[in-house]
Amino acid sequence: MFALMSLIRMTSDAALTNGHNKQSSSKKEWVRLNVGGTIFLTTKQTLCKDPHSFLCRICHDEQLIDSMRDSTGAFLIDRDPNYFSPVLNYLRHGKVIIDKNLMDEGVLAEAEFYQISSLVRLMKARLGAKEEKDSTSKRTQHVYRVLQSHEDELTQMLSTLSDGWKCEQVINIGSGYSYECNQSEFLILASYQLDSTDNTQSPNKYIEKLQLP
Repeated sequence: MFALMSLIRMTSDAALTNGHNKQSSSKKEWVRLNVGGTIFLTTKQTLCKDPHSFLCRICHDEQLIDSMRDSTGAFLIDRDPNYFSPVLNYLRHGKVIIDKNLMDEGVLAEAEFYQISSLVRLMKARLGAKEEKDSTSKRTQHVYRVLQSHEDELTQMLSTLSDGWKCEQVINIGSGYSYECNQSEFLILASYQLDSTDNTQSPNKYIEKLQLP
């Protein structure tokens, strides 16, 4: 009986020890980061999504572990916490989500600092696309013209919008001023897009093409 009780006690102690070790191991997977005075809580698995990154190295480099902690045990990183948030979220779910008050250039700088190569490529591509869009916008300008038409002439007037002219808006301004005519009057706002880099395009040239019927 004594031997049986001893065996039960040893089994129970072993189970408790294993449970404690599992809990300790689980706790060790969580990492506290003090980025510019703001505390972030994440896991080693998240930080090591890029095994060559600075964030992954601080989880495994014993010298860094001993020398880069604050009084609470959090890793000290002297960077802007606002720009660290999109970097950490990218490691968590693989998506680039940037607050409207942050600049893409700032996120790129943080990605380069933390040496997250995939995020660096994404941010460079994002900035490249934005620059191309801005460049295209600067190369174009619009010519606008307002035309007036009676109700019975409106369809014919709209059909004359050719050679690149586009109807932006049709506005009903009510009845005409003539007492003999009860038809409504309409204003047509038409636009034409010009390439500002083409010196052969003159706004007056294209306005002349849009004649009243």
